[in-house]
Amino acid sequence: MRDVTVSEALHRAAAPVWEKCLNHPFVTGLGDGSLPVEKFQYFMLQDYLYLFDYARVFALGVVKARDPELMRSFAASVESILNGEMKIHRAYMQRLGISEAQVFAVQPALDNLSYTHYMLSVANAGTPVEIVASILACSWSYAEIGQALAKLPGALEHPFYGEWVQGYAGEEYAATNAALIDLMNKLARDVSDEQLEHLKEIFVNCSRYELGFWDMAWEMRV
Repeated sequence: MRDVTVSEALHRAAAPVWEKCLNHPFVTGLGDGSLPVEKFQYFMLQDYLYLFDYARVFALGVVKARDPELMRSFAASVESILNGEMKIHRAYMQRLGISEAQVFAVQPALDNLSYTHYMLSVANAGTPVEIVASILACSWSYAEIGQALAKLPGALEHPFYGEWVQGYAGEEYAATNAALIDLMNKLARDVSDEQLEHLKEIFVNCSRYELGFWDMAWEMRV
């Protein structure tokens, strides 16, 4: 019997990386409103492209699941990404005067491709538990970032970035993330110590990719 849940073990393993994410200049700029709009626009375009591959990782969960309830859970996540989380991006693109057609004319940055290809590789090679480990780092880290920024004075009310903070600090996103954490614990309930180390490796690697995504957006890499 372990003294912590699998999700807690994953969280502890990635904590040093997540601390760097929370203190990243791009993230702090979102919180205090100082982030240059051109950097945010670059980020939103890249993140929009990222989310399509992120949804594909969940879709592989549908393919690999053998339990109908698990299939429905993964399918609901695909729906949530394509018609839920992307609402934030579409709203900002409208404010910035960017059409979806223009988004698809943008080339994904190499860091973006590397991250999504890693997740898809894990999903293709693994089982549903590895799939959840690969996607949880993104969901959970954004929930923590949103909640942290929401505590800053004026972050929720900022005329431009406030909508982004509200989206990731909101109850709906928190509930979606909590469900994913619960699914992680359910699927990994009986994993061996060796399997747990493998899940940690996947989770930490994806957390490192998250940090790299913030670096990419801050530097506007190609």
